[in-house]
Amino acid sequence: MDSIFHEKQEGSLCAQHCLNNLLQGEYFTPVDLSSIAHQLDEEERMRMAEGGMASEEYRTFLQQPSGNMDDSGFFSIQWFNLNSLLTGPELISDTYLALFLAQLQQEGYSIFVIRGNLPECEAEQILAFMRVQQQQRPRLIGEEEAQTSAG
Repeated sequence: MDSIFHEKQEGSLCAQHCLNNLLQGEYFTPVDLSSIAHQLDEEERMRMAEGGMASEEYRTFLQQPSGNMDDSGFFSIQWFNLNSLLTGPELISDTYLALFLAQLQQEGYSIFVIRGNLPECEAEQILAFMRVQQQQRPRLIGEEEAQTSAG
């Protein structure tokens, strides 16, 4: 198993270890992630200011701590299940991710790791500025019709 990169836990740098293990190499340091988080904070401030610096939303935003990082080593990462059999993307919580992947593996699905530079996409740009909260879990395609005809 020497060919599999595994960064062991050090301090409270879970996000760094998760990303480096996922990407299979030493891609991020705490300084890198802190710099990215500060850049995201600045971008969020600029976007919020577009709605007016005197607005109540902007003033409230400025009073809140960073949603991208804190002094404990927490960094914000969002995971999505992009199963093409779902009606849309499904947000997966950090705590559920390991269970979700283990379940998929147990059911015989393959899990792939992608290395290299990925093309930029609009969703990634949007997620860089805001944290998503899913209101309703997507259903399997055809699930609603099956429930309607059964009822």
